[in-house]
Amino acid sequence: MTRIKRGYIARRRRTKIRLFASSFRGARSRLTRTITQQKIRALVSAHQDRGRQKRDFRRLWITRINAVIRANKLYYSYSKLIHHLYKRQLLLNRKILAQIAILNRNCLYMISNEILK
Repeated sequence: MTRIKRGYIARRRRTKIRLFASSFRGARSRLTRTITQQKIRALVSAHQDRGRQKRDFRRLWITRINAVIRANKLYYSYSKLIHHLYKRQLLLNRKILAQIAILNRNCLYMISNEILK
C-alpha cells in the first residue's frame, strides 16, 4: 500500500491563525488551540472597543463644548445650547461643534448669537 500524505489545507489554516497571533506572548502565539481561543477573545474585545470608542469620543466632544460655553458665559450649560440649536433647526453635530469650539471660538460665539436672536 502506498503511503497517504496529509494535505496542506489544515497547515495553511493554522499558519494563517499563527500570523494573526504572532505578536502575542508565550503560548498564546505558539500553541494552536490557545491561539484560536485568544483570536476569538481579541476579536470580541475589538468589537466591544469600537462601541466604547464612539461613546468616549462623544463624551470628549460634549466636555469640550461645555468648557468653552461655561468659560465665556455664552450659556449656563451645554444642554441649553443644544436645546436652542435644535429649536432653531441648526443641524450641527457635536463633533463639528467641538472642533469649532477649540479651533475657532469666534465662530461659536457667532452661532450662539444667531441662536439668541
